[in-house]
Amino acid sequence: MAKVIAFSNQKGGVGKTTTCVDLAAYIAAKGKKVLVVDMDPQGNASSAAGFFERTGKDSVYEVLTDEKSVKDVAKESEVKNLFFLTSSKDLAGAELELAQVMIGRERVLDEKLKEGKEEYDLVFIDCPPSLGLLTVNALTAADGVVVPIQCEYFALEGLSQMMNTVKLVKKYLNPSLEVEGVVITLYDGRAKLTKGVVEEIEKVFGDKVYQTRIPRNVRLAEAPSYGKPVSLYDPRCAGAQAYAALAEEFLERIEK
Repeated sequence: MAKVIAFSNQKGGVGKTTTCVDLAAYIAAKGKKVLVVDMDPQGNASSAAGFFERTGKDSVYEVLTDEKSVKDVAKESEVKNLFFLTSSKDLAGAELELAQVMIGRERVLDEKLKEGKEEYDLVFIDCPPSLGLLTVNALTAADGVVVPIQCEYFALEGLSQMMNTVKLVKKYLNPSLEVEGVVITLYDGRAKLTKGVVEEIEKVFGDKVYQTRIPRNVRLAEAPSYGKPVSLYDPRCAGAQAYAALAEEFLERIEK
């Protein structure tokens, strides 16, 4: 059965989707079969892999509304072994539809993924930058959560609310949920602020913080507009090398 990892941070612009997609791409390149579930109505993870269409047809929306199974709608990307449940515009209204379900509305994604987890080695869920029902569904379905954190002061401010949500989901919905790891993103080792933020993060999370730092890198920002993970767009850039190293570290930890 696949291990399910949610990528979550309520603050936008911290490299959450970039980390989810590029880490998945490098892990898939190592022969692991990976499914990325795009739970964000903005659909950035989908477009980052070349899936620009935003209709509800063959999307995660149809899976959540019980119309189709994971197997029915999973699409293989340009990267071998990397599959996607793509987002759609209709997903924006899915929270309202889920809210009307009186029993088990937090477990809809978990139930649907159970039908398809045996097909994959890993399932990555890209959460929306909010703490609504879509994110709660993702955390309820997950074995662990990876938290990308930008090296800026404001990134720390929302962290306590994010960790409180994880604590509540663990207490009431998913007792096995753990913080899998913390990824430092948009890293600039020359800045004094960066050093201070990293020290604060390490105080809170200790050895949960990955040693690999993801630098500020223009090529990482460009790759999604071409519908390619950075491993295909520019594998020699600093950002690509960082995600390749993060993939090694990630696999080493989960395979212990």
